[in-house]
Amino acid sequence: MSYPLPEAARAWQEKLRPFVDNELIPWEVHAEMNDGEIPDDVRAKHKEMTKEMGLFMPSIPREHGGAELSMIEIAVIQQEIGRTTNGLGWCYHDMSPFLLHTATEYQMEHYVKDLLTGAKNECYAITEEGAGSDVDAIEATAKKDGNGYVLNGLKWHVTGANRADILIFQAKLEDGTHALYYLDKDTPGVETVRTPAYTHTYPSHHLIMKFTDVKVPADNLIDPDGNGITWTYEWFRQERLGIAARCCGAASRLIDEATAFAKERVQFGKPIFENQAVQFPLADCLTELWAGRLMVYRLAQAIDDGEDVKVQHAMCSMAKLYCSEMANRVADRAVQIFGGRGYMRENVAERYYRELRVDRIWEGTSEIQRMIIAHSLAKRGQDALIA
Repeated sequence: MSYPLPEAARAWQEKLRPFVDNELIPWEVHAEMNDGEIPDDVRAKHKEMTKEMGLFMPSIPREHGGAELSMIEIAVIQQEIGRTTNGLGWCYHDMSPFLLHTATEYQMEHYVKDLLTGAKNECYAITEEGAGSDVDAIEATAKKDGNGYVLNGLKWHVTGANRADILIFQAKLEDGTHALYYLDKDTPGVETVRTPAYTHTYPSHHLIMKFTDVKVPADNLIDPDGNGITWTYEWFRQERLGIAARCCGAASRLIDEATAFAKERVQFGKPIFENQAVQFPLADCLTELWAGRLMVYRLAQAIDDGEDVKVQHAMCSMAKLYCSEMANRVADRAVQIFGGRGYMRENVAERYYRELRVDRIWEGTSEIQRMIIAHSLAKRGQDALIA
């Protein structure tokens, strides 16, 4: 599928495709049967290989040790990484630029430096049982206590908490405003309630965590002047673009695998690929993938070119909405083409059928994306959004 990608983005395709095919994909079934885990030495090898490629902190400026890649490069990387299941694509180090841009001198020294080097990992304690898309409904509290704060709350879906050292905790202050705090996971009062089993099989778990009278110094308050909201929106845009790109990668892998199987699988004396009942869904898959890729590339270009950020925000919602739902359709068709094999956990279509479902939920549900798109349409008109 031709597209005028920059040479640097094409170079990432050429480097990552054999890495994903030869190093990651062969471990998928092992990971599936072992709670998403692969041997520590293999995981370390993958991280070292990506670092040698130059894939280390792609979102972070060079002055802080990052690769400072363009968004079109990051989109291509995410697309290639999306071609593997079981979270194996999370084999390189990165962090949210939001934490770097809002860091005080104290926070840089005590938290961000270790996140930049990969010595420590962070996770986000935001969602609650009664507060998901409606973030303002959070009940976690932060109360002033001398030169610090006391935090209380129960958080759900704390993604990656089992591997994290540092928590980013969201709470509501007594005046009703929201605040984020750095929090060491081993701070007294922090406890894991349970580790629920989820549909997908990832090594990064989504813990339910309780915070009881957890004391943090005032220096742990992130962005005390409230100037980081711009970076927060940027982070959401990048996350939604990443989901859209990974969904395109997943769809691409599924089309390849289902097509190869259909050519080899013989029923009633001929390959099932010769049946229009198999050809047509594959044709639909390919058509939808092409549309999704073009959306992702155009969006990445808009971000790199510095187009109106409000338009970018709507475009991110459109890309995430379309690509996540497209990939789910592709996975469903692939399972059908594989037949009984497509229902086996050792089959790539079965794994993607489970894994891709969450892409219509996290970082903003499909319904939330539709609200963002509709509101932007009403304010700006279609020509501003899709010209």
